[in-house]
Amino acid sequence: MRPIQVNKPKPFGQELRDYLAFVRQPSLAPRLPAARHGSGWVADWLTPLPWGRMLQWAGFLWALNIFVLGPIALAAALAGGAEHRLDLSNIPWFHALVWAPVVEELVFRFGLRQPRAAVLVFPVAVVAMLLGPGGLQAALLIAVLWFCWRPSYRARGKPLNTLPWPARRLWQRHFGLIVHLSCLAFAAVHLHNFMLNEMPIWLMPLLVLPQWLTGLVLAWLRVRRGIGAAICLHAMFNAGPLLVVLLIIGLTGGVK
Repeated sequence: MRPIQVNKPKPFGQELRDYLAFVRQPSLAPRLPAARHGSGWVADWLTPLPWGRMLQWAGFLWALNIFVLGPIALAAALAGGAEHRLDLSNIPWFHALVWAPVVEELVFRFGLRQPRAAVLVFPVAVVAMLLGPGGLQAALLIAVLWFCWRPSYRARGKPLNTLPWPARRLWQRHFGLIVHLSCLAFAAVHLHNFMLNEMPIWLMPLLVLPQWLTGLVLAWLRVRRGIGAAICLHAMFNAGPLLVVLLIIGLTGGVK
């Protein structure tokens, strides 16, 4: 493996403009300046993003969700009678900070740059997402990722992210649609966080506007930097609301 070469990231405003351009027309290039490793597979997981920049993106998402999308989602929930499933007496820390970031990124965004490897990873990740945290699910995920990482597997024929030419042309031609469908699917899955009761179907998308926006940012980060950076931001984003809940519980003397 070649030594890590660290490049200074672009200013946040420049990255934000690149993100907005990505939302309008998703593209596979260019990669943003960052550290690069000798192996593309390793770089996809370990290309670092400075914690300060990660906090800037998390803050961007928190601000938009608190002041714009969150109130819309709350109004929709009140209008439609939906209730959040979160049990304040049993906050799922491991699921929110570890399991969900890893598994959901593998399901919804890993394949954006590794479509060939995703043929193996995606079904295992879906099972892990549906079943929730567990030793068997974790072992299967580690096993399939290790299998894809092995040099003997990667050396067979073409790189993991290379599809046969006809499939590659279709992937590139419809990449924008694929990105937006993955973000919509990511948002739709989070409807499970609510007891919908008799909520009208047309109100349901408003409940998951925060997850839709978050999915767009994570898709951009996954394509521009790597799956590891997307997982880290996903975990950091989830940590914010949970820490606020923990603070409120502490200040009010606990859940009654």
